[in-house]
Amino acid sequence: MSNLSSLYKSIEKIMWTDTGLNGDAQRIEQFAWMLFFKIFSDKDKELEVLDDAYQSPIPEAYRWDTWAANDEGMTGDELLSFIDRDLFPALRNLDISSGNRRALIVREVFEGNNNYMKSGGNLRKVLNKLNEIDFNRAKDRHAFGDIYEGILKGLQSAGKSGEFYTPRAVTQFICDTLAPQLGETILDPACGTGGFLTSSVEHLKAQAKNVADQKLLERVKGWEYKPLPFLLATTNLILHDVEVPNIAFRDVLDQPLSAYSQKDRVDVVLANPPFGGVVANGNETNFPATFRTKESADLFLVLIMHLLKDGGRAGVVLPDGSLTGEGVKQRVRQKLLEDCNLHTIVRLPNSVFQPYATVATNLLFFTKGTPTKEVWYYQHRLPEGQKSYSKTKTIRREEFQPLEDWWNNRVESEVAWCVPIQTIIDRNYDLDIKNPHLAEETHEYTSAELIELLAHSFTKSEGLLNALKGELV
Repeated sequence: MSNLSSLYKSIEKIMWTDTGLNGDAQRIEQFAWMLFFKIFSDKDKELEVLDDAYQSPIPEAYRWDTWAANDEGMTGDELLSFIDRDLFPALRNLDISSGNRRALIVREVFEGNNNYMKSGGNLRKVLNKLNEIDFNRAKDRHAFGDIYEGILKGLQSAGKSGEFYTPRAVTQFICDTLAPQLGETILDPACGTGGFLTSSVEHLKAQAKNVADQKLLERVKGWEYKPLPFLLATTNLILHDVEVPNIAFRDVLDQPLSAYSQKDRVDVVLANPPFGGVVANGNETNFPATFRTKESADLFLVLIMHLLKDGGRAGVVLPDGSLTGEGVKQRVRQKLLEDCNLHTIVRLPNSVFQPYATVATNLLFFTKGTPTKEVWYYQHRLPEGQKSYSKTKTIRREEFQPLEDWWNNRVESEVAWCVPIQTIIDRNYDLDIKNPHLAEETHEYTSAELIELLAHSFTKSEGLLNALKGELV
């Protein structure tokens, strides 16, 4: 592990000196496509050994061994020209007519991502470092998986890209709580960098006893419509021993809700859908009129309810704004409470998603098929002596232990309270119910938090104004 950590740090230093890379998000994207290609190529070699009939979907001239594997090979302007003018165009137009899933993954990855480095010499140095890793060695692959998680975590402070990363402690806790089983279909409809998917895969791998069981891991699937997180999630799953990740590169809101039929129903949904955003391209019209809104989180909640089988269960991250409000928001909450048993809401501190976002978030757990009779609330507390989470002091998995101890033996306490459904109905289905056992704390906002809250408010207002202008045209 230490050797691989040092290797990655040396790659970072090389990339920092390249004039084509600006900021962490661009550096991560640049590294990610090269890492993906190396991992994919190593897997090709393994498959060729295991199956004499296997043939890589990548044409010979563009395979890693042809242009990247020789440390003394192509470099400088020649390498840069080959990547920009030959490699990327060829992979973006890869033949997928045969239905080869591996070919489709490569094409989708390279359709949406770019080479930003301007120095062919620096590119050669990075390639040579990657050549030191053999991803067919389980030890290398698993060790680099931990390093990769740290790379993804860096997205939290990489501007808007922070929306694609959910802290590992949160994805693991939700997954452990829902306890998916082999044979169940598990979905994250907005999978970002694949945190929920990899947590699910690791949970199921512990149940797998044979090759047939391993095949069932393909029932863990994700949807993602932005190129960078699609690339990152695909690589993430490969590092977790998923040979052909079941991730679709698509916008799940771009088709009518009615187009999702019984065959699309799933057993488990784990998700941190985008929130605070304004839906584009008129996608809200794909939903019944009673639920049409520009707020992405509310549309995703309707979609999740629709996709769950009867008896299906979900764990979803939602902001406080989805728990309250009138109009469409109220109707969405009413549907949730009438169609599902919303049995638990875990209220998280504002700072869980810092520095990307400071809005208060909640973990909603519900099962489809029976109406809600009561909702239990649990207030997750910061570690003693800690005022907030930060880049260096993130939420940890072990912090959820008190909640897990309480889960199957629920009693009211200073951090847990139960609200009957009639009380919620009387509140017009408002779910933003504060802890009645504690005096409400006054949150002292930092300057950075205030600036972010204002920026979020301005962005949302601008989106609504643009939508109104569009309706008047």
